Amino acid sequence: MANPEPTLTNSLHAIVDPTRRRILESLKQRGATSSGKSAGLCAGDIEERVRLSQPTISHHMAILTKAGLVEAKKQGQWRWYRRNEPAIRRLLKMLRAEL
Repeated sequence: MANPEPTLTNSLHAIVDPTRRRILESLKQRGATSSGKSAGLCAGDIEERVRLSQPTISHHMAILTKAGLVEAKKQGQWRWYRRNEPAIRRLLKMLRAEL
């Protein structure tokens, strides 16, 4: 079953937490590779950057993913995360329209 379109409320809940904003910032700093595709960060990289335990990172990543602000891709034993830039742009557009 496909996930419903994330709502403004879900997105705001996801970014209200300072840790999740730090995670989004870390993913943004990672940027794009030379091929132009975002490589993202694995969960271990995120743990090192925000200095929190793996279970705590998993909790935050689940919220960001559910809100549609982050995309997750499993490769082998690793889960790679990257920002969903179109979703972030939609969030900004919704905020401008609502406020």
